[in-house]
Amino acid sequence: MVMNLIVNILAESWELLQEASIYILFGIVVGGLLRVFLNPMTVVKHLGRGHFASVFKAALLGIPIPICSCGVLPVAASLKKQGANNGAVTAFLISTPESGVDSIALTYALLDPVMTVARPCTAFLTAALAGVAENLFHRVGKRTSVGPNLACTVDNCCDGLDCPPEEHSQHHGFTEKLTFGMKYAFVELWGDLAGWFFIGLFLAGAITTLVPDDFMTMYLGGGLLAMIIMLAAGVPLFICATASTPIAAALILKGASPGAALVFLLAGPATNIASLAVLLAILGKRATAIYLAAISVVAVICGLALDETYSFFGLSAKALVGQAAELIPVWIQLGGAVILLAVSVRPVYRALLARLDSARRGKPSRKSAAVLQPNSPLAAGASANDAGCGTPT
Repeated sequence: MVMNLIVNILAESWELLQEASIYILFGIVVGGLLRVFLNPMTVVKHLGRGHFASVFKAALLGIPIPICSCGVLPVAASLKKQGANNGAVTAFLISTPESGVDSIALTYALLDPVMTVARPCTAFLTAALAGVAENLFHRVGKRTSVGPNLACTVDNCCDGLDCPPEEHSQHHGFTEKLTFGMKYAFVELWGDLAGWFFIGLFLAGAITTLVPDDFMTMYLGGGLLAMIIMLAAGVPLFICATASTPIAAALILKGASPGAALVFLLAGPATNIASLAVLLAILGKRATAIYLAAISVVAVICGLALDETYSFFGLSAKALVGQAAELIPVWIQLGGAVILLAVSVRPVYRALLARLDSARRGKPSRKSAAVLQPNSPLAAGASANDAGCGTPT
């Protein structure tokens, strides 16, 4: 009985893995390219001035970058140290964990085009409103801006002070940067996400196998109560945007409304108890309260609006789930799943070893999931121990 149950859960999880594999690989590659070719010095320069422009830029910047709610904290701390205003930091803190190229690609694979558009748009709206509100309430005094870190982001070959940018540009060619970006993507970036992704995949398989359809329809089929339930479940949950996507797909297949799933996709990755504690130290009580209020209110309102959108156009979220994956031939899906499993063996194995080691010592293990390395301008001055998420260890 138990063995059959486990087999069914694993079978459902394997089906989801095949549907998602190609899109996940695409997101990983784009994440690696962002790491190498996105100029953090330019980013910092645009986030320090203005109540509105800096916030919109920060919110937009956070959409494609794949960092979870804890991994984004040291990056945000560095942005603040580099001179970014509170509103821009708040906006970046919201839009970054709620979205990312990997989770957007996965949303398209496992959900549908409507949700794929709604997710990053709602993340941007939430981040922009919270950031503007914080800047309007916060009286900006005289601040001392720290000069940007110009050190090489590829191999730290120079600090950028004694080596001008025009000279340093000759140190690394396109092929070398591309190689570094792919190594970063499949070793560090996916290493931080792999464990959480497979946990989310297993939970999605468990929901599909164990949860009765009528239960979801009764409590999460739509309306304000469904949104509040998903908000209450998502806020304290420790989960990243990538891992939350297969769970949302399973919820919809079992009868949850797309709006309720959207609330989970927004609240789950953007908040957890650990990150909120660090937020208090970085931004203070008022900004943290605005952060939570913006996520809660906008998520619920957009969830209700999304349900109305599906209803108005006569769309069935349940019928649309996973249709994008049907465009990919089965043999390519299978190949993608095998490749994804292959590149996940090492990080998952290392996570298990770290978990066992921490259990023996009686101490929780910690690992930063920041997308930008410590020597990059966005991560400068921020300790990896400011945040404790990444691969579950």
